[in-house]
Amino acid sequence: MAHRVTLIPGDGTGPELTEATRRVLEATGVEFDWDVREAGADVMEKYGGNPLPDEVLEAIRETGVALKGPITTPVGGGFRSVNVALRKSLDLYGQVRPCKTYPGVRTRFDEVDLIIVRENTEDLYAGIEYEEGSAEARELIEWINAHGDRLAHDDAGISIKPISVTGTRRIVRFAFDYARRNGRRKVTAVHKANIMKFSDGLFLRVAQEVAAENGDIEFDDRIVDNMCMQLVQRPEEYDVLVLPNLYGDVLSDLCAGMIGGLGLAPGGNFGESIAIFEPTHGSAPKYAGQNKVNPMAQMLSGMLMLRHLDEREAAASLEHAIAEVIAEGKSVTYDMKPTRSDPTAVGTRQVADAIIEKLGVRV
Repeated sequence: MAHRVTLIPGDGTGPELTEATRRVLEATGVEFDWDVREAGADVMEKYGGNPLPDEVLEAIRETGVALKGPITTPVGGGFRSVNVALRKSLDLYGQVRPCKTYPGVRTRFDEVDLIIVRENTEDLYAGIEYEEGSAEARELIEWINAHGDRLAHDDAGISIKPISVTGTRRIVRFAFDYARRNGRRKVTAVHKANIMKFSDGLFLRVAQEVAAENGDIEFDDRIVDNMCMQLVQRPEEYDVLVLPNLYGDVLSDLCAGMIGGLGLAPGGNFGESIAIFEPTHGSAPKYAGQNKVNPMAQMLSGMLMLRHLDEREAAASLEHAIAEVIAEGKSVTYDMKPTRSDPTAVGTRQVADAIIEKLGVRV
């Protein structure tokens, strides 16, 4: 039976990336019933200024799984970003960003194989903010000065950092379950509990409680600044990292840099019954329509989707085909060549052609 999947091409270079990815996914032999939906800056005017139409959300709720191209964050319209709106609207609380080196990629690091599990709905990214000089900010500052340590300066903007027992427990349980399903050996909780004792301290405490319920998987914890140093010194000691929202965002880009850049960094966002797969990079609108950008992060996101759909043999075949194309270094985009001006660089469509050929399908 074909898998019904919502396909959101996105904007900027998104349509090119998703079309290349659709082709390689179908070349694995897995059957899909694509439900194509519009979202992003390019369709805002059509939907009354809304870059995320309600019908897109309903379609995702119906299929339960979506493959999404990158979407430009619009100016105005009440949206911090479409990605944030998707996570909040669908309660996609768990983000997974694998970071893995492939032979042939230019990087200072070898054999990196990390999974970043980021809590997606809480922390400073909850967006609870009060502008400097606003009545709300002044009231909060007065309360803080009256009930605790005085702020050094009263002309402050205020951001609230909520971290809950419920949110922490479900993301750490998710990390252990993900580790177990994918044969990983260890989960590391990343925090700043030595300073933020009532928010990060809660995160660490609950993580330790969940770890005690999952004795078959090794557990440790690291303070976030020390974790950054550890990653660039000895990344081989780490496996699955589970982090609050802000640290997860920062460290996932650090780890992407270790494996060759965002062009090889896939991602997935998970809720209780919904999963959306997308690359971690942006839409690069200046390259739209030029058949130039690297589709591999989008394709690797499609590989994660195959795993989620329990098409593990197809997922392994696709990853192997991508790895072979990278190792050969011939049919890759400009960002993966020794120099960005290399005349032998190929385009987005040609990368897909090469991967399909490796899958044993005639292009």
